[in-house]
Amino acid sequence: MAASRPCLQWAGHTVFRRFPLGKDVSRLRPVQIRLYAASKGISPPKPRPYEQQKPETPLVTSKPQASQDAAVPPVPRVKKQTAGGVYAPKLRLAVGVVLIGTIVYSMLTSPLQLTEAPSIAERDTTAKRESGVTDKSPMRLRMEALIKEKQDEIVAALQELDPSHKFRIDTWSRPAGGGGISCVQQDGQVFEKAGVNTSIVYGTLPRPAIEKMRVNHKALDPDVDSLEFFAAGLSLVLHPQNPNAPTVHLNYRYFETMDKDGNCNAWWFGGGTDLTPTYLYDEDAIHFHRSIKDACDKHDRGYYPRFKTWCDKYFYIPHRGEARGVGGIFFDDLDQEEKDQEQLFSFVKDCLSSFLPGYLSIITRRKDMPFGDREKQWQQLRRGRYVEFNLVHDRGTSFGLNTPGARVESILMSLPLTARWQYMHEAEKGSREERMLSVLRQPVDWV
Repeated sequence: MAASRPCLQWAGHTVFRRFPLGKDVSRLRPVQIRLYAASKGISPPKPRPYEQQKPETPLVTSKPQASQDAAVPPVPRVKKQTAGGVYAPKLRLAVGVVLIGTIVYSMLTSPLQLTEAPSIAERDTTAKRESGVTDKSPMRLRMEALIKEKQDEIVAALQELDPSHKFRIDTWSRPAGGGGISCVQQDGQVFEKAGVNTSIVYGTLPRPAIEKMRVNHKALDPDVDSLEFFAAGLSLVLHPQNPNAPTVHLNYRYFETMDKDGNCNAWWFGGGTDLTPTYLYDEDAIHFHRSIKDACDKHDRGYYPRFKTWCDKYFYIPHRGEARGVGGIFFDDLDQEEKDQEQLFSFVKDCLSSFLPGYLSIITRRKDMPFGDREKQWQQLRRGRYVEFNLVHDRGTSFGLNTPGARVESILMSLPLTARWQYMHEAEKGSREERMLSVLRQPVDWV
């Protein structure tokens, strides 16, 4: 083909156009080719089915001519979009499928995180916070409120009696639920050691413990492997400095078992109070026993003689052949077979209320009496007996020390600050010490 007749391919046709010799046809723009083809009656081809249409791009040319660029404006490139204006829909769909698949796989293979139901202790805490404690509240909440109220009253009265040292007040909690408040005074002018504690315990009884308790409480379900339980108590022990002033002990408690929903299925009350003098003053023992008897007689005239005998037997040191003190009252396992729950709760309240009138007058009379080394040594020997009973025979101490998560310092609060064990000590015949021993070896009916 002659150089003066260059050709262009357009729509499958060979298009000839005469150009000046030496004209570079590669500089022609597509639009110029289209215009020329149209003038010759040549239409663009239809796309084949297996081919995808591509946007037309300008031929790569060298430096454009000013006259041609001015005649035909350039066609701008348009960004590919779909209907609706969504960019790259297939890419977005692919990413979404992968993401959703990952989430579903994680849900199917990860362990389920179940939220545990609140424990009985947590539900009780919520009930106290939202509604307070009323006569309609469960007995466990009412007993807890009672012992805390009495603790405040007793500590305030003892602090007024001995303002030389402030009570140390410790509030503690148990991981399984509950807790307590320990109020302790040490090395005061009146009391060598004084402790007033409240304790609230939530826990689980294993089957062996249930079987043991069923001896006294037939209401306990024998067919379960474990039971939820609640225990609340107020414990008090006062060890005076003066040997003429007696040590005193008090404990009132409530125990119940529950199902998983917190419904009570067995309950009972226990407690008592007793006097442990170093030197015997008959008037003190009589006054102490009379105040207790008056509280008992309000509810049942058979209570005092029955519970006084129970106390003499309970606070007995078998290996010494003597009682710990001159007694008081002691009872345990009082449930629906004794009286209904409200009557027994009222009885416990009256016993607690009788303590301060029964003891404060005694300690006030004796706290400033003169004494010497002999009296102090005898006091230390008698405190040794007190320690022996508490660590070897006391059920409350044993239960507390064997309860998981127990606060040992509060349990052993009952022990005196000092004690003495002297080898083969013998009391002189006719002495005040010998008279004290004779009463401890043979209980006396004081009222």
